[in-house]
Amino acid sequence: MIKLSAEPMTWVATGDSITQAVLHTHGSRGWVEHVHERVRWQLDRLTDIVINTGVSGWTSTDVLAAHDHLIGRFSPDVLSISLGTNDATRGPGRLAEFRDSMRAIIAKAGDAQIVLHTPVLVSQSGRARRPDLPAFCQAVREIAAETGALLVDHEAYWLARFGDTDPIPWLDDPAHPNAVGHLHMADHTLRTIGLGELTEL
Repeated sequence: MIKLSAEPMTWVATGDSITQAVLHTHGSRGWVEHVHERVRWQLDRLTDIVINTGVSGWTSTDVLAAHDHLIGRFSPDVLSISLGTNDATRGPGRLAEFRDSMRAIIAKAGDAQIVLHTPVLVSQSGRARRPDLPAFCQAVREIAAETGALLVDHEAYWLARFGDTDPIPWLDDPAHPNAVGHLHMADHTLRTIGLGELTEL
């Protein structure tokens, strides 16, 4: 559970295109924007700052290389890291590098409260390009356990909803959530970190 301070807090969400939430929401809010709404409005933390530094197409090594620009200069109280969807396209040989990069990003975060997200499910047609995605999700779980980070397990949540069926209702293309998928990502994140869920849309 995220510990809320009486003082204003800075929240940084870094990741890839799913965090950046470009194109595939078709003008609707992405999951970070929904979290922003919950934190700054519904929880009446008006002077908190929520910053989205997701970059479309980026991997864990990209984020690590740009750490100071994306994360460090903001000195976040809460750092959300959602990566792996693009790393997984590089194959199983990328897994060790992914683990190392994720650990290094966390180590650089200092006293920030860390929230790690597993990637969401891709569609059955998208699995041909990302057959190793479940292994990257498992790596995120293991890193969360090692580091004491809060774990938001989107893969498990989506599997509980869809099982063996295709998660098409929550996707805009084989790998990117649509507006509905982003809303479910936001509510699952908020519940998991102890902040309830969106009370109005």
